[in-house]
Amino acid sequence: MKLVLTVLGVILLVIAAVYFLVPADQLPGFLPGYEAGATRVHVKHGVASGVLGVVLIAAGIWMGRK
Repeated sequence: MKLVLTVLGVILLVIAAVYFLVPADQLPGFLPGYEAGATRVHVKHGVASGVLGVVLIAAGIWMGRK
C-alpha cells in the first residue's frame, strides 16, 4: 500500500507541473481543462493535484512507519 500511495502521489505531482507549465490549448487530451485556443494555464487544477500528491506521499510515508 505504501508503494501505491507514493507512486500515485508522484504521478499527481507530475500532473501538477504539467498544469503549471503548459497552456490550456496544449494540454494532453486525457487531462481535464483542455481548451482550444486558450493560452492561460490552469492554476486551480495544478494546485489541487499538487496538494493531493503531497498528501498521498505523506500518507505513504506515514503508513511505512508502522
